[in-house]
Amino acid sequence: MKSARVEQVEALPADGAAYVRVTCDDGTSGVGEATFFTWPAAVAVIVEAFAPALRGIDPFDTEHHSLRLLRGASFRGMALNGAISAIDQALWDIKGKLLDEPVWRLLGGRVRAGVRAMRVIGGSSADELAAAGAQAVEDGYTAVKALVFGHEHHAMPHARRLDDLVARTAALRETVGPDVDIAIELHRNMGPADSLTLMDRIERFSPIFVEDPIPPDSVMSLGEIAEKARVPLAAGERNTTIWEFREYIEAAGIEVVRPDIGIAGGFTGVRKIAALAQARHQLIAPHAVPSGPVATAAHVQAGVASPGWEWQEYVPQADDPRCRDVVDAVVPLRDGWLVPPDRPGIGIDLVDAGLAAHPAGAFAGDAALRRGGEVAFR
Repeated sequence: MKSARVEQVEALPADGAAYVRVTCDDGTSGVGEATFFTWPAAVAVIVEAFAPALRGIDPFDTEHHSLRLLRGASFRGMALNGAISAIDQALWDIKGKLLDEPVWRLLGGRVRAGVRAMRVIGGSSADELAAAGAQAVEDGYTAVKALVFGHEHHAMPHARRLDDLVARTAALRETVGPDVDIAIELHRNMGPADSLTLMDRIERFSPIFVEDPIPPDSVMSLGEIAEKARVPLAAGERNTTIWEFREYIEAAGIEVVRPDIGIAGGFTGVRKIAALAQARHQLIAPHAVPSGPVATAAHVQAGVASPGWEWQEYVPQADDPRCRDVVDAVVPLRDGWLVPPDRPGIGIDLVDAGLAAHPAGAFAGDAALRRGGEVAFR
């Protein structure tokens, strides 16, 4: 086995992602991605601040390094955990390259050949959503996640809003038929009573889960909804630590757990979250849109080695310049399945010229408004 020590840590924000490259003294490099996509430059500042403490470390001691960075100042949050997550991915990538093995083999080996892609679709009407579902089926997907709730719904009267959401769900199910899994994304846009009423009305369309019916502000509130809902609930994409996930897994009543490898601790954190879910027979459907190509690849590496990793949300990346330009290859999609590249480590590397062509962006902070002008849930 090769021996190496970390020599350089680079923060490389591009578009909505904060990419990281860690290089060792023998020239071996690894890559990672933080998915704090609203403010990637904030992650980059933290990565750069961590760099001096990481020089000279053994890249194999990922557990120690993750805890050291997390506990150093006793702060928490998505920018901090995004930095830790990206660095962790890069260190695992280095481990795979030094051992000449893919990361999935280091995580315990395969439990499946690939990860089933769940095509994320949307539309501003029932007809548009149904058309998007039909296209997904034609493209070979066997699962779709529908963004049924749009900004326009916040301005609708209660009854009209519910009727429209039901109509969109009905049109999608009628179009794709019973052989395609459908998930319903409410995107944190509803309150407890509204979401329960809607879920009662769409139960007959057999959604595999309803995601984020309310804002993820309270485990207790979500647990109260889960006690009354008759459809499976999914949540967790904004959680950043195993301790947050423990409460969601044990007390929030969810059936589908949604970690994001770009903010939830990288491989070191997500494999523990998957184990917590497995202990309660819960499924994994990671938050992976709008992830960039490195986080997508990292999810696939974790997914092929994790029992219960049932779906991975996905939008095509091969034709998206924000993804295609910044790496030397994107994860292959074959017949609706994401397949890990036949390369050591994560299986892809960053391209500097592509990164330079896509400067980092920032979220302007705007929010949807209700009819009276007050800020809506999200």
